[in-house]
Amino acid sequence: MQVTDKNILVTGSSRGIGRGVAVELARAGANVAINYRSHPDEAEEVAEEIRALGRQALVLQADVSEQGAVEELVRKTAEGFGRLDGFVSNAAYSDRESMVDADMDGFRRTIDVSMWGAFYGVRASAQQMIKQGGGGSIVVVSSPHGVIPIPTAMAYNMAKAAVDHMARTAAIELAKHRIRVNTIHPGWIDTPGERKFFSEEQLNQGAANIPWGRMGRPDEIGRLAVFMMSNDCDYMTGSTVLMDGGISLPWWSKRDEGKQ
Repeated sequence: MQVTDKNILVTGSSRGIGRGVAVELARAGANVAINYRSHPDEAEEVAEEIRALGRQALVLQADVSEQGAVEELVRKTAEGFGRLDGFVSNAAYSDRESMVDADMDGFRRTIDVSMWGAFYGVRASAQQMIKQGGGGSIVVVSSPHGVIPIPTAMAYNMAKAAVDHMARTAAIELAKHRIRVNTIHPGWIDTPGERKFFSEEQLNQGAANIPWGRMGRPDEIGRLAVFMMSNDCDYMTGSTVLMDGGISLPWWSKRDEGKQ
């Protein structure tokens, strides 16, 4: 599961899943470009952690909902490292409101970041990889929201459903360029973003009801991303891997621990 000397850009990597992915990639030997929108201090902390592992790090600010900013982000990564070998689309945004009551600015922001931002990144990174030759790997961090119609999350559900289909289509179109595209569906992961929707008490109670008995960790998703990025996965493209502690299994919410 080595990605030694590969140069990889991870969007939304100053915190949460993106941070876990960036650090695990560095631990496996990659140089990593850290993208952030509004947490510069945390992005620098990630860079310091990566450099302490003996790898190179770039810290790049960009709002992924802006196409030009994403294209510049990819250009700066390729320029800074000499080439771009991999891209992880992770940046996301979500509000939680009923469709009929939703603030449309937040609804559109969710689509702009979580869907268009992913597309801009996949497109720009693929263009760079095609131009330089030698293939590459793209991992899209999507969500079970793409297949489960979770209430009060319509915009996010819509965005992730679109992203799933985008990634599979990209995998078909980019195969001839030896660029692999795969998708991760993380379950309920313990990240700062979850604190936007739930209290610590709610998180603890919810985690206890997951079949595996806890929330997932960003580093666990990070190691999955490393595997999908590595040469060990050369024959894998157009795939979606679910890592969720069993939360999407149909029986989990009504299980009775005292009965077989």
